[in-house]
Amino acid sequence: MFANKVLKSFAFGSLLSLATAGQAVAEMSLRYAEATPNRGSRAEALQYFADQLKETSGGDMSLDIHWGGALLKYSAILGGVSSGTADMGTVLAAYAPQKMRALSVGDIPVPESDPWVGMRAMYELMTTNQQLQQAFSDNDVVYITNYTTTPMQFECTEGVRLESLEDFEGERVRASAIYAKILDDVGANLVNFTYSEVYQALDTGLVSCSGGYLYAMKAFKTPEVTSSVALMNWGQISGFAMVMNKWTWDDLSADQQNMIRQVGSDMIDFYARAVIDESQEVIEKLPTGELGNKVEVIEWSDEERAKLFEQSDKHIQAWIEDMNKAGFDGQAIWDEYQGLLEKYQTRVNEEGYPWQKG
Repeated sequence: MFANKVLKSFAFGSLLSLATAGQAVAEMSLRYAEATPNRGSRAEALQYFADQLKETSGGDMSLDIHWGGALLKYSAILGGVSSGTADMGTVLAAYAPQKMRALSVGDIPVPESDPWVGMRAMYELMTTNQQLQQAFSDNDVVYITNYTTTPMQFECTEGVRLESLEDFEGERVRASAIYAKILDDVGANLVNFTYSEVYQALDTGLVSCSGGYLYAMKAFKTPEVTSSVALMNWGQISGFAMVMNKWTWDDLSADQQNMIRQVGSDMIDFYARAVIDESQEVIEKLPTGELGNKVEVIEWSDEERAKLFEQSDKHIQAWIEDMNKAGFDGQAIWDEYQGLLEKYQTRVNEEGYPWQKG
């Protein structure tokens, strides 16, 4: 760790010395590890971040994005960024549950499933709560901004319709994290595999239903092998962030740090708008057959959605207790997160989204 800091400081010090001497300085190129391919709304958001960073810095800073796990796979990104193999990268709490406890609060199912609300709440929590900032620092990384998967929905094969929580009983289902634990509690038969295998699993009958996201249905072409989608708007995976190597961050000027944070904040609005618009487009196209089969969209009532979140209570308490054992004030963090979700949901309800304002 110390050697890594010395090397980073030496590299940045050399650049600053050249600038002071009035010599031509090449732009600061930051290696970015991204495990997914360069396609879809989230890839567009990352490219937006890169473009804005370069423009705002006047060309002095840029991202060298390594797409599709070419530099590091998801499971290795946290370690790779903390060690300096990459300067920045995309991490999910699920791939580093012990080290990324701080980020895992965003993976707990909550009624506020709006992508903008979830990302804004996470961004404010992670950039202002000193306990969580220290947790990132202890892993030699700094939180920059947030992504989200958007709300979880369930797509099912012919003959299966999910209209209530009770309908999951006995069905072979693919889900992950706390969502899988809750479905196991209500009698579903859980099957585990990666998202890239969802199409084949639905097509071959390995599972009858799979938890997923509207934008992913379009990208992975699953409407070709499904007949219904339960529009549950069940929470979202927001333990999904952009991080930077701590020593790289510490060697930046205060102005550079503020600029990166502002670009990260702007990216949230860009990404939220893109996925909200895309999700609505998918909802409208599913019944028409434009995306594959004519897929029925089953909208869950508020009463049925409430049953989902009643099932979350014991898992929330388990998360709080786990945080307490790790030395955090779990209840205080959870309460703060709930307050932020309420704050941004109220803002949307009363004012609309930022991009809707004149």
